[in-house]
Amino acid sequence: MAFSVRCITTDGTVSATAIDATDIVNRAAEIHKTSAVASAALGRLLSAASLMGSALKGKDDSLTLRINGGGPAGTVLAVSDAQGNVRGYVQQPVVELPLNAKGKLDVAGAVGTDGFVTVIKDLGLKEPYVGRTPIVSGEIAEDITAYFAASEQTPTVCGLGVLVNPDLTIKAAGGFLVQLLPAAGEDTITKVEQSMEGLESVTAMLSRGMTPEAVCRRVLKLFDLEVLDAAAPTYRCTCTRERVEAALLSTGKDALREMAQDKQTEVRCQFCDKVYRFTPREVLALINKATD
Repeated sequence: MAFSVRCITTDGTVSATAIDATDIVNRAAEIHKTSAVASAALGRLLSAASLMGSALKGKDDSLTLRINGGGPAGTVLAVSDAQGNVRGYVQQPVVELPLNAKGKLDVAGAVGTDGFVTVIKDLGLKEPYVGRTPIVSGEIAEDITAYFAASEQTPTVCGLGVLVNPDLTIKAAGGFLVQLLPAAGEDTITKVEQSMEGLESVTAMLSRGMTPEAVCRRVLKLFDLEVLDAAAPTYRCTCTRERVEAALLSTGKDALREMAQDKQTEVRCQFCDKVYRFTPREVLALINKATD
C-alpha cells in the first residue's frame, strides 16, 4: 500500500510532503508493460502528481501533470485527485536507452529536454488553471521545482526517484516536496539548505524502510515538524462505460455512422487498459443522442 504525509514546521515557515509510491508505480508498470526507463519516467511523474494533488482544497478538484520534451517516450501524463489517488500513462511505454553518465536510468534521454511541463488544475471553476514552464533538465524533479518557482512563485525543492528491479518490478518509488511558506525569511532558507546537506536519494531512503514521515523529518532535520495529515493513495482509474459513451458522442453523428459499419467498436482506456466494446446497434443508439 502507498502512503503519503503532509507536514509543517512548528514555526509555520516550511511545509513538507512525502510519498512512498512503490505500489502505485508497480501497478502502473503492470498495466502499461513499461520498460525500465519508461517506468522511471512515469513513476516520477505519478509521484509528483500525487504530492501536488494532495494540496488541492476541494474534494472534487483534480490536477493533471504533463511533460513532453520531444524524447522517444513521447508525452508522459499523470492525473491526481485531492486525496492523491493517481492514474497516468506514457505515450511510448517501451523505450530502451543506455544508462546515463551517472550509471542511472536515462529519464532525461527518454523524456527529452525540448518542451514544457504543463500543470492543469480543475478547481470546479468555469475555466481550469493552466501553468506551463519550459523543461530545464528532463529529470522531472528539477522541472517541478522550476515550475513552482516560475508559475506559482513558491520556492520549492522536489526530490523524486524510482528504483526498478531486473525483472521490471518496482523496488522503490516516491518523492518529497519542500516549500517555503510566506512567513519564511532568509534564515529559514539557510536552515533548509543546511538540513539537506548529505541527503540520500529518495529511493535509498525508502529502500531502507523509511516512512514518508521519516523522509520529511530527514529532509528538514533542523526543524521541528507537525504532521498535518496522512493518506493511503492508490493507482485509481475513473473510467466508466458512461464516460466512454460520452466520448463517442463527442465525435459527432458522422463518425458514429462510420463506426456503426464495423462489426464491433472497441475503445481502450489509456489509463487502465480496460477495453469497452460496442455493437453496431449500440453505436446506432448513440446517434440519436448526438447533437450534430
